[in-house]
Amino acid sequence: MKKIVYTTLFLLCTNAILSQELFSYSEPASNVPSKSFGVRVNSMLMRNTVNRFVNFHTMPEFFYGINKNLMVRGQQFLSNRTNTLLVDGGSVYAKYRFLSNDEMHKHFRMAAFARYSYNKGYIHQEEIETQGFNSGYEVGMVATQLMHKYALSGSISYEKAFSNGEINKFPTNYSSDATNLTLSVGKLLLPKNYTNFKQVNVNAMVEVLGQRLNSNGKYFVDVAPTLQFIINSQARLDIGYRKQIYSNMLRKAPNGFMFKLEYLFLRK
Repeated sequence: MKKIVYTTLFLLCTNAILSQELFSYSEPASNVPSKSFGVRVNSMLMRNTVNRFVNFHTMPEFFYGINKNLMVRGQQFLSNRTNTLLVDGGSVYAKYRFLSNDEMHKHFRMAAFARYSYNKGYIHQEEIETQGFNSGYEVGMVATQLMHKYALSGSISYEKAFSNGEINKFPTNYSSDATNLTLSVGKLLLPKNYTNFKQVNVNAMVEVLGQRLNSNGKYFVDVAPTLQFIINSQARLDIGYRKQIYSNMLRKAPNGFMFKLEYLFLRK
């Protein structure tokens, strides 16, 4: 009986790892397991191109799988933009998976997502980012293909920015809405073969992130390689670097490191 229990747990955890494409800078179409919840801290160190000051942003969050198709997330934004680590705001996020074509060792999934954010920090760049910088909302769709140890994911979204509170009004000479595109490729490096669910998984990925401002056509393109570790099927560590490839818009700190820690509490 004990052997059956351990075998079942191993299969469930292995399926959770392989069926979720855990990209770092973008979200895949898969969700966290139903009735499971987790905590995450996403931190970024970005050097300001104007004064060489190192910007630190950290975003603790809580996420929950309502069912196999719907998950929600709450997030808080903190930064040192005033030389002191202060709370800038927060956001709520939801993702609904509306298509799932699953086969042995591969699947294709599509989901719709939406985010609403509030931020009180000063608006210092043309780039629109409602995950940490701008008040506003984002709506979009994402598609993900898993093929054994490889994963490919792409998304498109519309993002709208508002004033950051009563004091930090949105500049009238900036575009207040944008279209975002992402393309992510990942590969499971280790282990070569699964023997138990406590094995450390090592994933490598590269993501291309782009945005076009709708009113003036300005855009940027970034590339972000990441190394990811999955420990005991529940803990996760991501280490990545985001590098601007091209931009003709004002961006104060486009390049820098990302560190992400996460723990998933699986449903018993």
